[in-house]
Amino acid sequence: MKNLISSVVSVSNFFMLAKCPARVNNFSCMKKFLSLFSLVALAVLNAQETPTITVSKKSDVHNIAVSPMSGADGTTASQVLTRDLELSGLFSVGSATSANFIASGMAGGGTLRGTLADANGSVLLEKNYTGNARRAAHLFADDIVSTITGQRGIAASKIAFVSTRTGRKEIHTADYDGANVAQLTRDGAISVAPALSPDGRRLAYTGYQSGYADIYLIDLDSGARRPLVKFPGTNSGAAFSPDGGRIACTVSRDGNPELYVVSLSGGARRLTRTPGVESSPSWSPNGGEIVYSNDDSGRPQLFRISSSGGTRQPIPTGYSYCTEPCWSPDGNKIAFTTRSGGGFSIAVKNLQTGATQVLANGENPVWGANSRHVIYSAGDRLILLDTQTGRPTPIVTGLGKVSEPTWSR
Repeated sequence: MKNLISSVVSVSNFFMLAKCPARVNNFSCMKKFLSLFSLVALAVLNAQETPTITVSKKSDVHNIAVSPMSGADGTTASQVLTRDLELSGLFSVGSATSANFIASGMAGGGTLRGTLADANGSVLLEKNYTGNARRAAHLFADDIVSTITGQRGIAASKIAFVSTRTGRKEIHTADYDGANVAQLTRDGAISVAPALSPDGRRLAYTGYQSGYADIYLIDLDSGARRPLVKFPGTNSGAAFSPDGGRIACTVSRDGNPELYVVSLSGGARRLTRTPGVESSPSWSPNGGEIVYSNDDSGRPQLFRISSSGGTRQPIPTGYSYCTEPCWSPDGNKIAFTTRSGGGFSIAVKNLQTGATQVLANGENPVWGANSRHVIYSAGDRLILLDTQTGRPTPIVTGLGKVSEPTWSR
């Protein structure tokens, strides 16, 4: 019985329930701890089925109301804020009579004054946001998420992707929810494999302007662009490091496509030396490792390697075809594309438990900053997927075939 209790409920959970400090160093706290331990043990003894202990947690979905905002842009701001909160998966938006929180404000003239209060009327957040109504509402939504849950929001983030609506592959940008779509490249050549910097201010992509695949860098504020990786051969698949100062990419200057790390200020380091093709690099959150795909075995599989080089380590997934990995910002999961039968699917490898789960049909998964949402491509659509609830939301449609989404953090 002692082993059963210790295997189901950790001592740290008892500390949390008893609201004791991390180290029990006073008699009253220890007494409370022992009392709780006795109650749980008694519950286990009285159970009729296989003994288990479940520590229940409060729902992580909060009831919130969005009051119609005043001002010339109030309607737009209210609509955007409502959608942002719903898409977050953290809120149920309803009437003020049943809400635990109420968001309100005034929007117009390039300013949004946002206020968040609890059901008792206590103000939890009050702030001015500048910019158009949509942008300001996104920022307000992220602050609401942070204030109530302590988590990062995704509403103010940006995405980029490849679209064929012009007849050739070009890079487009948009808000995370698919609004404000804008064509970025007009190079008269194929433009693919976009990668947004974590802060969303720069974009690297593979372009064929010279007749060969080279990597270019665009400053999204000024529009200025320059060649970044232009070695002989193919240069493709850029991925920004978490600090935005380097990219990982595939370079074939040595005759075989290998993994390289290139500094934005100059200098390149080769990481791999294999007979296969390395592709689709993605950085760990601390920048210390890179996950990528390699096809030495004849089918692509996932590997991880130090960003400074060394011996690679395989990542077992249970699938014979694995490519396009993306490491979650919390470091716990890797989303990737797998193939079974005649189609492609989005799967997630949990690095803590070792389990792999297929979530949806599609390709090119990329994590949002909250490590909860994934955007992926499915033919002529980009889908925003809540990986906790399984809720898919189409965000980009009607732009021809869309693919290779990238997401700022």
